[in-house]
Amino acid sequence: MPNEEQHIRVKAIDIEREMQESFLEYAMSVIVSRALPDVRDGLKPVHRRILYAMHDAGIRPGTPFRKSARVVGDVVGWFHPHSPEAVYDSMVRLAQDFSLRSPLIQPQGNFGTVDDPPAAMRYTEARMAPIAAHLLEGIDEDTVDWTDNYSGEREEPTVLPARFPNLLVNGSTGIAVGMATNIPPHNLTEVVDAVLYGLDHPEATVSDISEFVKGPDFPTGAYIVGTSGVKQALATGRGSVRMRSVTDIVEMKRGRMAIIVTEIPYQVSRDRIMAKTAELVRKKVLTGIADLRDESDREGTRLVFELRKDANPQVMLNQLFKHTQLEESFAVNQIALVDGVPRTLNVAQMVHYYIAHQLEVIERRSRFRLAKAEARAHIVAGLLIALDNIDEVVEIIKSSEDVGAARTALMERFELSEIQTNHILDMPLRRLTALETGKLREEYAQLQELIRELEELLANEEKRRVLIGEELTVIRDKFGDKRRSRIIPDAGEMSLEDLIADEELVVTVSAAGYIKSVIAATYRTQGRGGRGVRGAALREDDVIEHVIHTTAHAYLLIFTNRGKVYRIRAHEIPRKDRNAKGVLVQSVLPMDPDEVIESVIDTRDYESHQYLVMFTKRGQVKKSKFSAYDSRNQVLVAIKLLEDDEVVD
Repeated sequence: MPNEEQHIRVKAIDIEREMQESFLEYAMSVIVSRALPDVRDGLKPVHRRILYAMHDAGIRPGTPFRKSARVVGDVVGWFHPHSPEAVYDSMVRLAQDFSLRSPLIQPQGNFGTVDDPPAAMRYTEARMAPIAAHLLEGIDEDTVDWTDNYSGEREEPTVLPARFPNLLVNGSTGIAVGMATNIPPHNLTEVVDAVLYGLDHPEATVSDISEFVKGPDFPTGAYIVGTSGVKQALATGRGSVRMRSVTDIVEMKRGRMAIIVTEIPYQVSRDRIMAKTAELVRKKVLTGIADLRDESDREGTRLVFELRKDANPQVMLNQLFKHTQLEESFAVNQIALVDGVPRTLNVAQMVHYYIAHQLEVIERRSRFRLAKAEARAHIVAGLLIALDNIDEVVEIIKSSEDVGAARTALMERFELSEIQTNHILDMPLRRLTALETGKLREEYAQLQELIRELEELLANEEKRRVLIGEELTVIRDKFGDKRRSRIIPDAGEMSLEDLIADEELVVTVSAAGYIKSVIAATYRTQGRGGRGVRGAALREDDVIEHVIHTTAHAYLLIFTNRGKVYRIRAHEIPRKDRNAKGVLVQSVLPMDPDEVIESVIDTRDYESHQYLVMFTKRGQVKKSKFSAYDSRNQVLVAIKLLEDDEVVD
């Protein structure tokens, strides 16, 4: 039986309220402590801790590479008590030049590719990249706030000084509770130019900033198609940016044409592109591809789609864009933490928040340097007083009973502080030389000049803005480069009519199921006495059963004995010489081997015919509206047949 004391310790709570409060605490913990970047330095906590741990351990630019496992161990042990594998994954992303526009870690070893995972952390090595050092520049000068680590044994920065606008340059991706962020990377040169403009124009608008930041600049290059999505994302923080692979159509050795892909959209896998294409070829959605292979190497991407001789390269390219990730969209959702609160930000707000952070960093750095300069100037002033009165100082020290008495006597005689007096007593004899005395006087003059400059800097925000601009310009000139993602106009949704001439064609289907299309002009008009021209090279037991004079843009409705109707554009029928027998219809349409074509009708307008009548071998008749066959589906059931029945011509 529980005693009375135990009963008193039981607290009744409302479970609904408790669940609400607990979930809210969890959600805010994920938002603030894991998933979303800070608008000031553009880093999520795990990335910030990785960089600080490397800085703290001396794994900086120019130092020897260190095992990734060593870095991960420091991060997990001191700052981020989570899975080592998760920390390593985050570290790897900071090193991948196809993930970040300006990688923050220099990798050594296998850090993965677009398609493949990295080697285990015990095999790879890393050190901080040169540009990352600018994120931590001045961190030891009281430029940012600090907080206790999870165990209370050490401190860690709540944000980095971030001497370049990392959030816009490298972007960020994260999924929180009830929200997600997806910020694209941008070009460093463009972003710094925008910040420089914002420094000079505190009221700069989205339109002003957009003159410099043209849009995302993805590490993998590729094209950005159109500007409407880009403008929307810049103006509102939300939008969709369409990315398209960089391709070239070339002629191969065997006379075939091939589509060569050299750049792919951001965060798209080459393996997935090739696998999807192979699947579409098997399903006969893409009928013009003869071979495909991935020839990518360390130098870059090279995907080869070799086409059939009768395939139209532009049509196939359009179909690849439509059905595969050779064209993909990037959903922009620019959510970042502002004073610990998630907010959706446009590009101008991101620039202004970064500038505000830099103004605070410069102010705090200047105050730190001013205090340090004043402290040193105070000491040097005392040393100079002692040197100017060296004989008297020596006499006081010699006549004093002990160090304490000497200290007190010097402080009273020359009105010195305790700090000044201690440095005089600790002053080595070499300082008595004329050279050392001159150095002290020169140092004091320099300190006075530095103090004056720092006081002016703290008193004048405009001067702080100029200084930020000068330091950013140095970073831009050192690390900036040209855009990788070229922005091209959107000509609208490409249609096959835009790519193919609407020329006259003759489509033939043989009894054995061979189909082809031939340019109508091939069958030239002959005068009286003409001997005719050969229309096809068929087998002895084969004959032409269907001949359709049509145009390239027309639809062909192919009715079979199974009661099915297949819809296909005339230009999609393989084009052959008039002497060729054609290709099996099963290579063009998903027909069964024993399915027989009974009739072929061409149309450009489904309203041009009113009705269609079908008859079956067992006497079934069906009359339907012709417009009913205007469907996006390639295959329709035109009539339901009874057992042992079939459509007849």
